[in-house]
Amino acid sequence: MAPAQGNYDYDLVVIGGGSAGLACAKEAVTNGARVACLDFVKPTPIGTKWGVGGTCVNVGCIPKKLMHQASLLGEAVHEAAAYGWNVDDKIKPDWSKLVSSVQNHIKSVNWVTRVDLRDKKVEYINGLGSFVDSHTLLAKLKSGERTITAQSFVIAVGGRPRYPEIPGAVEYGITSDDLFSLDHEPGKTLVVGAGYIGLECAGFLKGLGYEPTVMVRSIVLRGFDQQMAELVAASMEERGIPFLRKTVPLSVEKQEDGRLLVKYENTETGEVSEDVFDTVLWAIGRKGLVDDLNLPNAGVLVHKDKIQVDSLETTNVGHIYAVGDIIYGKPELTPVAVLAGRLLARRLFANATQRMDYADVATTVFTPLEYACVGLSEEDAIKTYGEEEVEVYHGYYKPTEFFIPQKSVRYCYVKAVAERNGQQRVYGLHYLGPSAGEVIQGFAAALKSGLTVHTLMNTVGIHPTTAEEFTRLSITKRSGLDPTPASCCS
Repeated sequence: MAPAQGNYDYDLVVIGGGSAGLACAKEAVTNGARVACLDFVKPTPIGTKWGVGGTCVNVGCIPKKLMHQASLLGEAVHEAAAYGWNVDDKIKPDWSKLVSSVQNHIKSVNWVTRVDLRDKKVEYINGLGSFVDSHTLLAKLKSGERTITAQSFVIAVGGRPRYPEIPGAVEYGITSDDLFSLDHEPGKTLVVGAGYIGLECAGFLKGLGYEPTVMVRSIVLRGFDQQMAELVAASMEERGIPFLRKTVPLSVEKQEDGRLLVKYENTETGEVSEDVFDTVLWAIGRKGLVDDLNLPNAGVLVHKDKIQVDSLETTNVGHIYAVGDIIYGKPELTPVAVLAGRLLARRLFANATQRMDYADVATTVFTPLEYACVGLSEEDAIKTYGEEEVEVYHGYYKPTEFFIPQKSVRYCYVKAVAERNGQQRVYGLHYLGPSAGEVIQGFAAALKSGLTVHTLMNTVGIHPTTAEEFTRLSITKRSGLDPTPASCCS
């Protein structure tokens, strides 16, 4: 354990009770540290708030995956008829029951989290923390204020959704912070933003029988492989989700009937249009929660509402660290935050040396047809190594389970981005199809271990699965040959 310097209340104070902060706090206690964890949730403009656990548990991955599953189940019920099941055509979702079920699960996780912190002897403080100086924090509690000192601090406050600076945005719009506990059906919904959050929300809303429209300012799934991103968008459009391209909102007005009149502009033509929606969902990015921390009092520098850290997650102040979504330029993903938090605690209190490796992190976009990837996009591989040094193997495929209900296979597609010569190391794997996260996870371990094209091609697939399609890749983009399969079994 690091030697104590001065007389402090705690060895470590973690600011933020989300994935990164909780993992770090619990690991630090396991290694003998005296730890407190502060967590406070400011209500959204419409009053939504939640318990300990952070974005992922309360308003992120968990409720998103549950609603995505609800949407897939609705789709599966209709497919079941083709498989011989007698299905009532009147089947439809009950929004209030779905929300209640999702929220009951979340509350159970909140409770388990509180119990876990108590059992592990992490002091949980439901308060908003701000720095007085680099070793002192002021916690604003419901019952008043409390001053806390610590030898070290970990900032793990994450972020919250942004709102556009247009009339009516805050008053009448909602974000993903509100959607999963919305007390009424969303109805016809305008989803503004085409990042993974926007596309996922639009996808499950469509599957649940609502009418989402996606407004795209510039490109779809910024930061992801753009060929795959456009295939995702095309698959959603095929399902009846309109995309308003090169479009930005201008204003939101509430009408007498309670519905929302949205005016918007095409940024290429300058044409202004309008439409009426029941719900407007902002999904235009997230902002790091640095404003309430009074970081200048501690001497910590901020960069674009995030905090820059070195390879040891240290800020510019030696005893203040940051992990999770608040750090600048790293993947904003729960498993990344959890592992980074644990490794930091081990370095601080267990004499460990392992650093977080932020490269080649697998992720999945839970759109109706799911997209998962690990490693480099095609664009980034070309940018890094040069077009003549990159080979792309690709292929369309037909999931067996899609045949009987005659589901569209137009966008089921895989590709491997690889070194062109030598060992042909695989730089990136991309998959669009069912169960994408489950498919890519194992391949992620292979890629981290130095997967080559030769190894991939000589791996025997499990038939008939969609994951085996990676082992069947043989056609390169450079060849110009048709990547559509002729047969599934030869």
